[in-house]
Amino acid sequence: MRQVAALHFADLAPAVITTSPPELRMVHPAALLIDENYQRGLSERSVRLIRKIVSEWDWRAFKPPVVVDVDGDLHVIDGQHTAIGAVTHGGIDLLPVLVVEASAQEARASAFVRHNRDRIQVTPTQLHNAMVAAGDDDAVTIDQVCSRAGVTVLRNPPAFGKFRPGDTLAISTIRALISRRHAKGAREVLEICVKSGASPVAAATIKAVEHLLFAPEYKGELQHERIALILSAHASTIDQEAARFAAERRVPLWRALASVIYMNRRKARHG
Repeated sequence: MRQVAALHFADLAPAVITTSPPELRMVHPAALLIDENYQRGLSERSVRLIRKIVSEWDWRAFKPPVVVDVDGDLHVIDGQHTAIGAVTHGGIDLLPVLVVEASAQEARASAFVRHNRDRIQVTPTQLHNAMVAAGDDDAVTIDQVCSRAGVTVLRNPPAFGKFRPGDTLAISTIRALISRRHAKGAREVLEICVKSGASPVAAATIKAVEHLLFAPEYKGELQHERIALILSAHASTIDQEAARFAAERRVPLWRALASVIYMNRRKARHG
């Protein structure tokens, strides 16, 4: 056993502390609220975790939820699974919670992001939606580009995998696309994906369309409407064609998809 000791970083300046330490309160778990503007919904994995919490409740493994007092209401910014588990258990009359300062919703969403940024339980899309609510500049830009292109960034995969046209989980790909092509170019790519009826708007499709629009060997060869038409007309077979092409040529799927779209440029016809 060893004593907790400080690490020494010559290049690190400690933060100036501007907030108060958390306050420990004992509350009834059913009194806690969850702001769905930035909190993630309950996925199948969440439900499994809550079942585990309920069936294996042990105060020795307990971590207090972090909450914010908003005009007397306690909003959970971290630990919603624990809070729901406590209510579901039925035998937890009082739950210890840590109350921190964050009066504005942006501040609460930002606190949620900081609590969850490095946790594997939070998916990139869940984190993105929280960062939008927190007013993060990059996340807001992504949200605006997607909205104007008709793309909906889901928090979780839909039930039974039933995506609607324009739905996407490919937030990391979209973020990289905007970084390379800026808002205008990224919107052009995403609009083509939406016009093709892509459901979902997958990472491979985004990268393939970007390649067709901007790569020197393809740039100017296909009009936007033509790419969307090809994707739509061959929707039932193009993914399989691309997968075969990728395996045969040993190239990434998105590059294979771009090649297959180009090879089908004379086959699609307007209905």
